[in-house]
Amino acid sequence: MSTTAFIFPGQGSQYPGMGKDLAETFPVARQTFEEADDALGLKISGICFSGSEDELKLTANTQPAILTASIAVLRVVEQETGLKADFLAGHSLGEYSALVASGSFAFADAVRTVRARGTFMQEAVPVGTGTMAAMLSIEKDELEDICREAAQGEVVSAANFNSPGQIVIAGNVGAVNRAIEIAKARGFRKSMLLPVSAPFHCALMKPAADRLSATLDAVQLSEMLLPVVANATAAPNNDRLQVKPLLVTQVCAPVLWEQSVLNMAALGVTRFVEIGPGKVLSGLVKRISKEVEAANIADLDGLKAHQG
Repeated sequence: MSTTAFIFPGQGSQYPGMGKDLAETFPVARQTFEEADDALGLKISGICFSGSEDELKLTANTQPAILTASIAVLRVVEQETGLKADFLAGHSLGEYSALVASGSFAFADAVRTVRARGTFMQEAVPVGTGTMAAMLSIEKDELEDICREAAQGEVVSAANFNSPGQIVIAGNVGAVNRAIEIAKARGFRKSMLLPVSAPFHCALMKPAADRLSATLDAVQLSEMLLPVVANATAAPNNDRLQVKPLLVTQVCAPVLWEQSVLNMAALGVTRFVEIGPGKVLSGLVKRISKEVEAANIADLDGLKAHQG
């Protein structure tokens, strides 16, 4: 018996047309998009199926769009394949998809919450004030030292521990650029600014965390049917009462993705299936652990590979 984790993508995995072939083929997928449209009073289905890249890139659109596409894939997978999860996890925004999959977060509530979350994150920092950069081949301790030197009274810190040799930093534009220059001076030449609209998972997101906390207060959660490995702790959580504090912490805390995957592998997970658009996470899993199997299901082709 292989132990399986379903993992759900975060921001950056979106693409125009995502979910369209599944919605045209399976009523359960089409109904998922309709449910999201109703919950938001907005045609998020249209943005997913035929929106422009720029429209999809707006954080307030990206987050509900990826969540909806991911849950549409999940429901088709549950209906059409024998795949079952033992653990769930998601990268940043993907943690909400994982919580829907766990039965704790009602889908309509999750869609509304992540639309608000996207808006809060966008508004927390004026456009052009903050940024993020991928720093390659630098060890955690050295990178923390580089960030300390680069800060000079501004914010710059690790935002995502994605895989061995891939850590993303976030903060004020000046501080992030200084960190890249200091890294280069130390011989680390591989770093690049990311095309993001805000500096996620750092202290600059505190206003967003406070607003999200108030939004989550109004949401009713159910008992969790499966454990969700939280970004902020890299540990499985089964306790419904911990969900909201973990989601609020997550806004300003780094995403411990590498540690989450290693912890799931240590708990016996041998197969990771990425559910939703793109294949970013399955790619990271392959880099984190050579011992486990990683696959992704984003569309009809991915589904067919798992229907046998």
